[in-house]
Amino acid sequence: MACNRVLDSLLYPLSECLDAESARRVSECKIGPDTQRRVEPLAERANEGLLSEEERAKYEAAVTAADIIAILKLKAIRNLERHDNS
Repeated sequence: MACNRVLDSLLYPLSECLDAESARRVSECKIGPDTQRRVEPLAERANEGLLSEEERAKYEAAVTAADIIAILKLKAIRNLERHDNS
């Protein structure tokens, strides 16, 4: 979880730069179906311990990217909530 705290602190300044429309768009961002179809088999193989080194690198990159996106989305949502309450 320490990694997520580092990502959180790195993404904070970026999230503060988002205006309301940008924050709304980031908060609504979703992973595309093509990307989801490519990652799902890697996730299944990872759970079974069957990834090659190349597959593991791809899967770890996808997980890291998903973490970054999730943290930025949460920050965008909090940014919107702050602006809505002021």
